[in-house]
Amino acid sequence: MAIAPAIILQPTLIIIVTLPAIYSMTEAEALVSLKSSFSNPELLDTWVPGSAPCSEEDQWEGVACNNGVVTGLRLGGIGLAGEIHVDPLLELKGLRTISLNNNAFSGSMPEFHRIGFLKALYLQGNKFSGDIPMDYFQRMRSLKKLWLADNQFTGKIPSSLVEIPQLMELHLENNQFVGNIPDLSNPSLVKFNVSNNKLEGGIPAGLLRFNVSSFSGNSGLCDEKLGKSCEKTMEPPSPSPIVGDDVPSVPHRSSSFEVAGIILASVFLVSLVVFLIVRSRRKKEENFGTVGQEANEGSVEVQVTAPVKRDLDTASTSSTPVKKSSSRRGCISSQSKNAGELVMVNNEKGVFGMPDLMRAAAEVLGNGSFGSSYKAVLANGVAVVVKRTREMNVLEKDDFDAEMRKLTMLKHWNILTPLAYHFRKDEKLVISEYVPRGSLLFSLHGDRGASHVELDWPARLKIVRGIAQGMHYLYTVLGSSDLPHGNLKSSNVLLGPDNEPMLVDYGFSHMVNPSTIAQTLFAYKAPEAAQQGQVSRSCDVYCLGVVIIEILTGRFPSQYLSNGKGGADVVQWVETAISEGRESEVLDPEIAGSRNWLGEMEQLLHIGAACTESNPQWRLDMAEAVRRIMEIKFEGGHESRSFADSHHGEQSQRRHGTNSFGSWDNIEYGSS
Repeated sequence: MAIAPAIILQPTLIIIVTLPAIYSMTEAEALVSLKSSFSNPELLDTWVPGSAPCSEEDQWEGVACNNGVVTGLRLGGIGLAGEIHVDPLLELKGLRTISLNNNAFSGSMPEFHRIGFLKALYLQGNKFSGDIPMDYFQRMRSLKKLWLADNQFTGKIPSSLVEIPQLMELHLENNQFVGNIPDLSNPSLVKFNVSNNKLEGGIPAGLLRFNVSSFSGNSGLCDEKLGKSCEKTMEPPSPSPIVGDDVPSVPHRSSSFEVAGIILASVFLVSLVVFLIVRSRRKKEENFGTVGQEANEGSVEVQVTAPVKRDLDTASTSSTPVKKSSSRRGCISSQSKNAGELVMVNNEKGVFGMPDLMRAAAEVLGNGSFGSSYKAVLANGVAVVVKRTREMNVLEKDDFDAEMRKLTMLKHWNILTPLAYHFRKDEKLVISEYVPRGSLLFSLHGDRGASHVELDWPARLKIVRGIAQGMHYLYTVLGSSDLPHGNLKSSNVLLGPDNEPMLVDYGFSHMVNPSTIAQTLFAYKAPEAAQQGQVSRSCDVYCLGVVIIEILTGRFPSQYLSNGKGGADVVQWVETAISEGRESEVLDPEIAGSRNWLGEMEQLLHIGAACTESNPQWRLDMAEAVRRIMEIKFEGGHESRSFADSHHGEQSQRRHGTNSFGSWDNIEYGSS
């Protein structure tokens, strides 16, 4: 949603890449295929084609499940041998843990690095051998536990281990690793062992906190901790500059210069063409409003959705809740199609392809750290938003498909799921519905028209409650994610008819480039993430608190800006006001006059402050924050409703029809 007038481009979205058709196995088929790669598959006699791995009556041996989805393989110590085909494992979209320890597998390291969403990998006690590529773990950013002990690995310890942001356990003991120990200074690392290898050199400062036994059995290692000082070696003298007769002959130099000249000329011509293209595009996109420039991420990342009035009417008049699908995978595969060069995952607004987007006139909605957004009106009259980003290049195609398919399984009134997506190695497209009303950011700060007037206290409380219910749903169905949302802010909350909020830009934390993730995702602005690099679910809670405070105060948070200049430090402002008993003074004047609800406003303000505590250990967890929000009286003088009552009363109005909340009185989010 643009805060400034839109700019019309004719034509638009000229992006041509062909995507192969996508075929998806069932979980049972994938596991049976994995079983067939073992040399002794008879050990897994319960893995029978045609049955359900997560059946409550007869769950397959060694398979861990959560809500009917395979989340782990626990096949340790049963004598398995043979090859490990990773392709079938890519079909297990909920897979987070693989345990194959104490078996008889051999050969080089399997291609587990293709499973970018793994959290734990246990391979200790096998006969794996050979070098592990240096960049093997580069894309395994979700990994927390890695056990490779008691194998026969050789070569250097992969340097890409230092790129895993939340690695907690690393066991490499009893192998044949050589060379230096990488500088693993990650503060989240609590278990570390490289004993009994062939390592040499000093111990990195970040690892000196571990016991001596973690380094024993490496005769080449040195440190005062080991009672062996490291000798400083003399650096060889630098070579003298070439002088006199050592200067190469003129013909040789001439030939070199000719080649260099040709290369430079080619580079110059290419650069000139690129410059002219970029300059032309920038001229078309440079006239944005003041608020759009201050909150560039805000105006950009507003992915607004297509007309939803019909859906709302249908949902509100339906008295029968839609039954939850018996198979999440089945629901997705039945919707997935390859239309043109797009992967269609939701055909509610019809099926379209890349040629349809190319023929559509488009409006630039904004540019920001996450990419560019365009509104495109298709030939059938449907308006969609196309987010074009170069910041999600961490995952290979299979892993990217898996993450996107996981997001398209979400079905909730307060969650906007994508219609389609497009993969290219250095660029991605995510296509969503268009919501004419736009974002909460726009309604609060960029619009002084009718939509702004509508934001009285009941409307604002409804928006906060809807955001809370959306977050609760994300934390339920994306329970295995460290950051189920990761980018919650007012620009990523869209307002449908009757101020019903819809969350967008969630679940991207595993896909964003590590080099830009701190600038791209708002969760990384939480104090512990910005200062110590500690990222956890508590960062999502911090984001929720900022949005609550923003809604109550009507002030633009400086936390949204990359340089912190502009807006107001609403977190510190509210903290000071609460400590001095001046809560009513920070409320937006447009709602502060509603004295009948002043107590509820201050109650919500305290919740926002508790969500933005600088120390994450003092912060509310998401379950408690949502519970407190839902206990606030919805209207002055009305009795507050419990979450269970709220859930029951609003069930028929769920945008996509789901009853997967569970009990409100006992919220418990998965952490596997």
